[in-house]
Amino acid sequence: MASDSVSRRTLSRKLGSPFDAMENLIALTNLNPNSPSTSFSSRLWRPAAQRIIRNQWSKLLFAKDRWLSAISEGRAHATFLVNAYLSRRYLPHMDMGVLKGMSGIQENACEKLTRKQELYCEKLLSSYKDMVGVVSDLVKVSKSMRCFIKGSACNNLIQFSDVSGDISDPGDGEGIPVFAHFSILEFENLAQEIVEMYASELSLKRLIVVELLSLNEQEAIGEQINDPSWQTELYLGEFDNLQMIGLLSGEDFLPLLPRLKNWKSNDYFVERPCHKKTSEVLQVYLTIWLAEVNININRVDEIFSIIEDEIQIKLS
Repeated sequence: MASDSVSRRTLSRKLGSPFDAMENLIALTNLNPNSPSTSFSSRLWRPAAQRIIRNQWSKLLFAKDRWLSAISEGRAHATFLVNAYLSRRYLPHMDMGVLKGMSGIQENACEKLTRKQELYCEKLLSSYKDMVGVVSDLVKVSKSMRCFIKGSACNNLIQFSDVSGDISDPGDGEGIPVFAHFSILEFENLAQEIVEMYASELSLKRLIVVELLSLNEQEAIGEQINDPSWQTELYLGEFDNLQMIGLLSGEDFLPLLPRLKNWKSNDYFVERPCHKKTSEVLQVYLTIWLAEVNININRVDEIFSIIEDEIQIKLS
């Protein structure tokens, strides 16, 4: 019994503390102590990564719902704006019927319609700003799916974060599945597919917004004054937001012109000179706004369904 006790004390002195023994084992097996693929940390990394993935995809779904709300409100504001513009434009040429004998009725009506235009321009711009915010959040969330070890992995109190604190830790668990099949990279790729759709649609929406906002700068006789252009910053800080989304040119710090999804040409849309908007053109703008031509909603729904099957939880 005494010799056994001496042997255990001798072995303990050689191995050191339990943590020293763990470090010795890691060194012997040539494993990185900060790697989640080690048998010790992977059991702790995976649940932390799963929590981050669930949270981030819930945020993506919430952002999609916010987008639907913003475009619906924007469509309503755009419709009211177009109606006010057309009514003000055609009112001086309309037969006033029994009202024609009332002095100043046309002028008063035009003045009121002008104020409505101004109001709906502000509301439309607010909806557009909300859409920019949604896509900005989509970008941020899609880039925040990795799970990084916070501090040392060589202890029993390993902590994790979605913010990197060590450039040597890629936060991807060295490609191991987070749940059943998908690695971090595969989750990121699916999120990026969604982001690209909404960013492309935002760029097209901006083109329509610029056109509609210019209605408020037209006088009743059709003279163009201070017409907003594609290069105009529509609200303070917009270009900074577009840069974060990837919709701003790095060369001239101007918004990238929109492309249609899967359009084969390498040329951008060419801006047309200032022109008078007809009712037919304005109706096309409203229709395209509602059509969401760059968003394949079936594919978006399919991606969220795939994610729900993988993480075994209903996001909505």
